[in-house]
Amino acid sequence: MGTLGIELFATLDLVGQAPGGPDEDTEGGFRFGGWQAPLFDDVTGDQVSAALEGTDALLLGRRTYDIFAAHWPHQGGGPDDDIATLFNRIPKYVASRGAPELAWAGSTQLGPDLPRAIDEVRDRHEDVKVIGSLDLVQTLLHERLFDRLDLWLYPVVLGGGKKVFDGGEIPANLTLLDPPTASPRGVVHLHYGLVDGTPGTGDLTAPERR
Repeated sequence: MGTLGIELFATLDLVGQAPGGPDEDTEGGFRFGGWQAPLFDDVTGDQVSAALEGTDALLLGRRTYDIFAAHWPHQGGGPDDDIATLFNRIPKYVASRGAPELAWAGSTQLGPDLPRAIDEVRDRHEDVKVIGSLDLVQTLLHERLFDRLDLWLYPVVLGGGKKVFDGGEIPANLTLLDPPTASPRGVVHLHYGLVDGTPGTGDLTAPERR
């Protein structure tokens, strides 16, 4: 079975809503769309590109799919040509309860049994990536249907908006796969892997705790 990695940009208060642009997602009256852009630099860009190396399928929520489908097919030959070429070439799987228009080449809607459909995607591919798609991410966290989590934390606090962890997740242990790295503008990249078990507790006053 292949691996499934979640790639997310978030603020220090873990808001992940609409990092890319002001009109990306205004649900709930969100007015800080595009908060990522002023702090995005070449170091973070290189980290994102490295994280996407080897990706052979995308798994996206409906909203993120619509944004990507309107953008990436038209970016060939531009500054993001490498990512555009990758995204346009590989299969795209869309998690949606509705009937999305799948005009982007290589797109497929997943079936209603999402855990089973995701397992089938992981059986079919080596390295599946979920980008953004916060509603979908809540399901992946709750069902433990992921293997890796790349989280870029930006030195911004918004005080409201959709969060990376929004109350539906279950206890889980993660391990740091690489040392955290920071960009010149203060963006910290954290790379975690899901491991077995649930978080333990301990008595800090016990003699063996030092």
